[in-house]
Amino acid sequence: MLDDFMMRALLAGLGVVIAAAPLGCFVVWRRMAYFSDATSHASILGVALALGFSVPIFGSVLVVALLVALLVWFASDKGHSVDTMLGVVAHSALAFGLVAVAFIDGVRIDLMAYLFGEILAVSKTDLLWIWGGALLVLALLAWRWSALLTATLNRDLAYASGIDPRREQLILTIALALVVAVAIKVVGALLIGAMLIIPAAAARPLTKTPELMAVGATLIGAASMAAGLRVAFIYDTPAGPTIVCTAALFFLISNGISWVRQAA
Repeated sequence: MLDDFMMRALLAGLGVVIAAAPLGCFVVWRRMAYFSDATSHASILGVALALGFSVPIFGSVLVVALLVALLVWFASDKGHSVDTMLGVVAHSALAFGLVAVAFIDGVRIDLMAYLFGEILAVSKTDLLWIWGGALLVLALLAWRWSALLTATLNRDLAYASGIDPRREQLILTIALALVVAVAIKVVGALLIGAMLIIPAAAARPLTKTPELMAVGATLIGAASMAAGLRVAFIYDTPAGPTIVCTAALFFLISNGISWVRQAA
């Protein structure tokens, strides 16, 4: 079964979805969309360092994404404007990564694959990394779900319950870095943020509880992956962007259903 490249692509996509969709709900609730973009853009610098020093790309991307996320996390605690810091970090990390790639000699680099993903070229080893990282993110979210939700909905209630919102923010930061490292091979640095946000945003109008929203986001993300891969295969379009376009269509449909319900 794993000898079929389309099956490997689908399994890789599902691995990304089961990690990104529940985490994306917290990104939407906390309005961290720009935060996820900054972390994902930094992954290009991780790719450049991995190629330059001949180390595994997954590990290098994870370290760089985590360092960038922690930098923003610490800076926000020191009174710096979060929006400004995110803007500086997002664009600087991406630019430094692209410049660093130009200095690597003797290595053939397909930048488009890292920017927009190369899901159809996923190997069996890639599947192990993707699913290993995805299951780790799921375990982390399951372990801290109640505390994360309380800290997200009401900081005062979190403090009263003995929960430190800053600590929960740090846990989300770590989970986000893991998702970026897992997803870069599948949808690329520029589209990771879309797969975090769009399925969650599409599920929001159709669900009434946080848990149902996480499940709905996962189902929408999985349907987007499957349908997007099918469309890309039939019409020979780029797989990563096609998957995101499919997710965007689900977002439009879910909001259309919500508007019809409100008007009825």
